[in-house]
Amino acid sequence: MDFKEGWSLIKRVFPILDETYNLCQLEEKTFLKQEFCDAVEFIKKINLAVHIQNLIVSKIEQRLRDEVAPEFWSYFKNNEHENKGFKQFYNAVKSLYDSYRQLEHTMRKLEMFRQATDIEEQVYNEKNVYDALKLILKATLLSQLNLDYQLVVMNFYEAALKTDDVDENNEGQCIICSQESLHCNCMHLFQETNRKLGEMTLLEPLVGQTLTSLIYGYIHSHIQKICKDCFDSSFVAVLEKWLQDIVLNWLRNIYCYDNSTSIEESMGTFEKKLINFLYNSYTKIRIDQLFNIIIEYPESLSALEDLRLCLPRTDLKSMLTKKLQNAMETRLLHPGVSTPDVLTAYVAAIRSLRVLDPTGLLLETVTQPVHQYLRSREDTVRCVVTSLTEEGPNDLAEELVRGEAVQVDENTPLDEDTEDWESWVPDPIDTTPSKYSSRRTSDIISMLVNVYGSKELFVNEYRTLLANRLLTQCLCDTEKEIRYLELLKLRFGDSQLHYCEVMLKDIADSKRINQHIKQDPEYTEDEIPLSAMIVSAQFWPAFKEEKLELHAKVQSQISKYVTAFETLKGSRTLCWKNHLGFVDVEVELADRTLNLSVSTVHASIIMHFQDKSSWELEELSKVMMCPPTVLRRKIGFWQCHGIIVETIQDVFCVQEDLENKDSNIQEDIFVEDYETESAMASAQDQREEELQTFWSYIVGMLMNLDTLPLERIHQMLKMFAFQGPTIECNIQELKVFLDRKVREHHLIYSNGYYKLPK
Repeated sequence: MDFKEGWSLIKRVFPILDETYNLCQLEEKTFLKQEFCDAVEFIKKINLAVHIQNLIVSKIEQRLRDEVAPEFWSYFKNNEHENKGFKQFYNAVKSLYDSYRQLEHTMRKLEMFRQATDIEEQVYNEKNVYDALKLILKATLLSQLNLDYQLVVMNFYEAALKTDDVDENNEGQCIICSQESLHCNCMHLFQETNRKLGEMTLLEPLVGQTLTSLIYGYIHSHIQKICKDCFDSSFVAVLEKWLQDIVLNWLRNIYCYDNSTSIEESMGTFEKKLINFLYNSYTKIRIDQLFNIIIEYPESLSALEDLRLCLPRTDLKSMLTKKLQNAMETRLLHPGVSTPDVLTAYVAAIRSLRVLDPTGLLLETVTQPVHQYLRSREDTVRCVVTSLTEEGPNDLAEELVRGEAVQVDENTPLDEDTEDWESWVPDPIDTTPSKYSSRRTSDIISMLVNVYGSKELFVNEYRTLLANRLLTQCLCDTEKEIRYLELLKLRFGDSQLHYCEVMLKDIADSKRINQHIKQDPEYTEDEIPLSAMIVSAQFWPAFKEEKLELHAKVQSQISKYVTAFETLKGSRTLCWKNHLGFVDVEVELADRTLNLSVSTVHASIIMHFQDKSSWELEELSKVMMCPPTVLRRKIGFWQCHGIIVETIQDVFCVQEDLENKDSNIQEDIFVEDYETESAMASAQDQREEELQTFWSYIVGMLMNLDTLPLERIHQMLKMFAFQGPTIECNIQELKVFLDRKVREHHLIYSNGYYKLPK
């Protein structure tokens, strides 16, 4: 047999070597067994076995590159959307699979040829020629990858997933072909497509990434649907069960055809990825909702416990910290939110973040901006103290009842004996080292005190608040105040609240003194019965200074009361605060009688109108020693009740009879709620008075020592002047005070030393 005859025989046995052979032909060219044996003998004779194998493989690669791959990707050029893409991908895979089966027939003959010629050289290092064909097919397809193919693949699997959901819900119509489910074969086509892809080991290379993206979106949308704005239920276990029963079960029906790896290996890898994604998605959703979760605590405890369970399984703790801080700054820490609301949210954050992180590290990090913001608000301490002692359900009042002592000195380490060393764990490596470990174990009230770092500030504010309530409320419940005081003593200590004890004792003593004076036969009450609240000036905060001249009848009765007190107490006397107190008045007019409880200034106004029915504003102002602007506002109270009217500009008179008068009372006149006015001096005024007290010490120091530096003055004040329920003056505040005295020429400053002028 010459070479020409031998080559013709080889092309008959292996038609792939024939240039005219086309894979689109459906018929298979057959050959006789004897022809195959003759071809093998000829090849062995001329020693061309390996070359023939390489040539066959090369021809297969060429056919795949020139015919099979372009035909397959041609189905993806005209992208159809949604359900129509289902048929498009099915036809593409069917065409590819038909070509693959023809090439597989060629590979079967090649394997027979290898065994007959004892070829040891492997094709692309694969253990058999069938695996080599799959490798070549995969490489060729991916080398010509269509950039938009994922859209068709996505439509195919998304339609199948929706159809599966519809079947689960027992609805009768297929959403792909719009036929009745009983007559629909769409799911059969879906399974057939997956089987063909699995047989060609193209399932993971072609659809794995797209399938993963589809499942990720499906999981995310499902979590959003069932968890949105629902914080009172736990969803982790529910979602895990849904993932196993629905998602992974659907994927098993796909990957069961994957011949590249075992289904256990494929699903094991996929399951880990999906569980990780489930936790990450759920955690991110809860992080986005965390501010609302905190505000709704404790109803949102289930959501917090879910988040605590998920955080260790993700790396999203830094995201949580950043997003929560941003949410607080944008939604809470701005002038549009009142201080009580900020405090309410802060308390809720403390309790919520303790659930997420019992170590307190997260709480310490997240609430730092809140600390700084609360420190910048002037009314923070007052709001805290008010919340501690107000009636009704209140977070801070509940904390107060618990009775734990306040820990304030953050620089003092905790007693080692109190540490549970057996359960101690170090801080995470991504945490900034903090020396303030006591902050993490403090209660809510302690954390609020730590905002300012001084118990004295809170005690002094409570002292002012207590004094204001005792002096501005007609009937103050002293038993309730004593109960609050005892609770505060458990928190802040007896010594800090000694002045407040004296204040409450003054109330009881005043009742007893009033009773003694009224029983004194030499003391008489004519028209005006009088009772006084007698306070110890050195224990009460500074009073608001207001000038007011009371009516002569009232002043006469006060003089009698003072005389009786001096007789009872010997060397003591009373300094009367005319602008404080309450008066029960009965106003009799021609057509009506009114019984009211008013302040002393309101009572004095109406008593002057009893003496004279018409007053000019300026004249009455001089008599009462009250500024006209203030007096006009006070008169508005009686105008509102229809008792006094302004006949002409700045002239007021009594309106005896409402009949035949303009009965349209000026209801739009501002009526001051005098009961809400503070009887105590403002914090700024009190602070100025305290600094003036320090001034007398400073003058004495400089008179004795001539010159002193700032630091030395501050140290001496700490030893001698900072006593009692007052706030210490820090060195910066002292410097500002001394510099002001220098500008006022009360001091001289030279070379870092202060001295008195000569």
